[in-house]
Amino acid sequence: MRLTTKGRFAVTAMIDLAAREAEGPVTLAGIAERQKISLSYLEQLFGKLRRYKLVTSVRGPGGGYRLARPMDRVTVADIIIAVDEPLDATQCGGKENCHDEHRCMTHDLWANLNKRMYEYLDSVTLAALVRREVAPESEVNIIKDVRRRSVITLREAAVA
Repeated sequence: MRLTTKGRFAVTAMIDLAAREAEGPVTLAGIAERQKISLSYLEQLFGKLRRYKLVTSVRGPGGGYRLARPMDRVTVADIIIAVDEPLDATQCGGKENCHDEHRCMTHDLWANLNKRMYEYLDSVTLAALVRREVAPESEVNIIKDVRRRSVITLREAAVA
C-alpha cells in the first residue's frame, strides 16, 4: 500500500487549480511550471480527471481548466480514484485469495485499513486543502503606521 506519484501529483495539481480558479481557467503549463510536474504527465492526469467530471476544459485564447464542481464537493478520494490510483493494502486486491488461493490471517486487518484510508481521504475536501495552503499568505495582518500615515503589514512592521 502506497500512494504513487500519480495520486500525489493529481492532488497537488488540483490544489493549484482550485487556488487559482477565481482568476479564470488555469493552464496546465502554469501548473507544470509552478509545481515542477511534467506537462505531458499533467495532460494524462487531467484527461482522467476530466473523464471523471472533476474538471472541465475551456478552449481557445485564455483557455485552460476549471473545476467541474465546487471545491467543497471534491474530496481527495475523488481525485485518487479518478486517476486510477489503487488504495489497497491487501495482497489479494480484496479477492480473499492471498495465501495459496485462501484468505490470509491478516486479510481483515488490511481490509479495515483500506476502509479507514478511504474514509479519511473522502473526508478531506479540496476546499480544506486550499484554505490550508493559501491561508498563511492571505491572513497577513494589516496595521497602520501612524508615523508614516500609511498601511503596512506586520512583517514590514517587524523589520522597521
